[in-house]
Amino acid sequence: MTHGDARPGPEDGIEVGAGPTGLAALVRMIGRHAGEDGAHPTAIPRLFLHRESQPTPPAHLIYEPCVCFVASGRKQLLVGDEVYAYDPEHYLVVSVDIPVLARVADASSRDPLLCVRLELDPAVIGALMLDGRIPRADREQTGLALSVSRMTPDLVDACCRLMRLLDSPRDIPVLAPMIEREILYRLLLGEQTARMTQIAFADSRLQQINRAIALIKAGFREPICVTELASVAGMSRSALHHHFRSVTGQTPLQYQKQLRLQEARRLMLGQTMDAAMAGHLVGYESPSQFSREYRRLFGAPPLQDIAALRAFDARTDDGRAA
Repeated sequence: MTHGDARPGPEDGIEVGAGPTGLAALVRMIGRHAGEDGAHPTAIPRLFLHRESQPTPPAHLIYEPCVCFVASGRKQLLVGDEVYAYDPEHYLVVSVDIPVLARVADASSRDPLLCVRLELDPAVIGALMLDGRIPRADREQTGLALSVSRMTPDLVDACCRLMRLLDSPRDIPVLAPMIEREILYRLLLGEQTARMTQIAFADSRLQQINRAIALIKAGFREPICVTELASVAGMSRSALHHHFRSVTGQTPLQYQKQLRLQEARRLMLGQTMDAAMAGHLVGYESPSQFSREYRRLFGAPPLQDIAALRAFDARTDDGRAA
């Protein structure tokens, strides 16, 4: 199933060339502050910019709680059989750390992918709900911990004003929190009400699963104890398994396995470490099991996969990548 592919018409009110606070202005500002491909932290807390000048092959990543606004280009995430596409007409909300298969679908040197990512802070959302007297959603959000919604002119305007602060560093400490709260406020009152409010409450099912995720991440090299996970989440073992899979698309064991394999890939790519050592460091006792599971996730044995990644990086650096 594909999410976020609907193409709105003029009645939706977002014009690519609209004024100093429209998408065209957002494209210019992101392009200026993210001059090279890749992710770029900014002087504004929790705000990151992302630029890609070409389509990218699918990559296994962990998306942390955030909202992503695309000014140009298009990105796709695959979780199980579900495809989530976000572009200038759609924004993405992620409510827990979730493994995804991500790719830049539409981008070129002339029209690169330009994206704003704002990390979601439960404390900020909770304080905003109290100040704005925003009630907790009557029903908890079910299903995967990410969703795509229709972009609105108000969100585009707020993103432009937040980006403009990068040219006025003196104003950031005072004005950036105000604009961040405005963006979160509009998300809380929009299609993502249930998902956003769950982020703020420690007793929500989403946060119960988030506590289990945090425990897995902290000790992903060690064997999983499902009883301990269930205790931390405040659920029975069967309820944990059901809700964990509903939120992340994976079982706790599958989630841990992906964390291990991604860390091993990072070690081999960044530290020129051999496969046996990388597998051992992330918790595998059997090199053959590590190689087998690595190939199942990444599509090639460790050495072949790392060689292909390095070759792709070299082509990209030389400007010859397709």
